[in-house]
Amino acid sequence: MMTIGSGFRQLRFFASAACLAMTMTAAGVGAVEVPLVDGTHWIKSSEEVKKAYLVGLANMVQVEAAYNADNPPAVENGFSPRVARGMKDQTLGSVLEALDQWYAAHPDRLLRPVVETIWFEMVVPALPKTK
Repeated sequence: MMTIGSGFRQLRFFASAACLAMTMTAAGVGAVEVPLVDGTHWIKSSEEVKKAYLVGLANMVQVEAAYNADNPPAVENGFSPRVARGMKDQTLGSVLEALDQWYAAHPDRLLRPVVETIWFEMVVPALPKTK
């Protein structure tokens, strides 16, 4: 599993608040889907909201890994194990800072989803190269 650091534990409140806010927003708009978080959302968000988003992603990876724990062959090449391996040396602060820097350096790419940026800029480069 991905090492998250004590910073994530301190942010459970923020994650809960962010989920509640998103649920309330989604409920208020009816059938409209909650948008995929992209760079425009990221750069406008407070540090607490950014951390809550990252905590939510980390929790999703952990839940998926735990759910698939009884099926190791599928899990090894699945999304969550790759994220966990690729992000093992990252902290909440390092990911937040890297995303801030990436979007600041690429203002023309603000529509790129944050999860895609994490995947291609942090996870994939940190994975062992396959032949």
